[in-house]
Amino acid sequence: MQMTAAILSLLIPVTGLATAAVPGGWLNARARRVGRVAEGLGWAFLSVQIVAGGLWVWHGRPEFSATLTPMGLFGVRIDGVSIIMALLVGLLGTMVLRFSRNYLAGDPEQGRYFKWMLFTLGAVELLCLAPGLLQFWLSWVACSLGLHHLLAYFPDRLGTLLSARKKFVVSRLGDLCLILAFLGIYRAYGTQSFGELFAKVATDPSGITAHAWVGWLIVTGAALKSAQFPFHTWLPDTMGTPTPVSALMHAGIINAGGFLVVRLSPLLVHTPQALAGLAVIGALTLTAASLAMLAQTSIKRSLAYSTIAQMGFMLLQCGLGAFALAVLHIVAHSLYKAYAFL
Repeated sequence: MQMTAAILSLLIPVTGLATAAVPGGWLNARARRVGRVAEGLGWAFLSVQIVAGGLWVWHGRPEFSATLTPMGLFGVRIDGVSIIMALLVGLLGTMVLRFSRNYLAGDPEQGRYFKWMLFTLGAVELLCLAPGLLQFWLSWVACSLGLHHLLAYFPDRLGTLLSARKKFVVSRLGDLCLILAFLGIYRAYGTQSFGELFAKVATDPSGITAHAWVGWLIVTGAALKSAQFPFHTWLPDTMGTPTPVSALMHAGIINAGGFLVVRLSPLLVHTPQALAGLAVIGALTLTAASLAMLAQTSIKRSLAYSTIAQMGFMLLQCGLGAFALAVLHIVAHSLYKAYAFL
């Protein structure tokens, strides 16, 4: 049963990633059909996650990993956090794909748009379900690369292109922080599987306490991903992207920093200084972005600063150790912000 769940949960996201190999011109020539297929994949993934979530609750909400390789490099991890986030991504992705079909009707490049939208959604879904450090990091990077193509969808909007490039540089810094942190974790505990890692940390936290710099790198990666002060300026400047891209970015992808902290919370609780630093960053960002939001004359820029402030609030909760509350905040903010944009 666990292997079946892994295959079904991975099949659709991997299909989304595979669309990156299809030529954009071929997709543009079949744009309406591609849009229908994209929306169908969204509904299929959402249906699979609803069934998986129901079975998970029926069987007593167990925590387990089902992997497709002997070393457990690729597969799914099923627990409360992954189920909630996968359901949220499935719902938001389906709604964004449905909205995109009408929003881009008649656009000659919409086939290319759906290609990168499916790629990005597939990466986010694999990130939520990752059973270990390797799949998490690869999905993290793939998500950022797919989003970059979506942000640069309109090549004639130079301001948006410059902001997309700024975001690309910031994201690469976050990727570097994350890979260094994951290498430090692997060196300390000799495993990349979340299940094994959390069990080892619970019995012997000295590995992470002796490598406190790992906690700081994770916190820095989360702050960079979630547009926290002083690396927040790219987010309000990318409002020239298609509206469904803004909805996905503000309601979904921007939450990846918080999800990173929540996912690795069993490690981070043993690096209190790093969590305290995260709380300070979140509080500063919350205050500054809330004030900046009041001075905006554009509703979309106002929503952008609202997102930055909410991410600061959510990371403040993580820094204070309220991880369950942070997950609730992610869900509530995602649903609200998707509604505001769509």
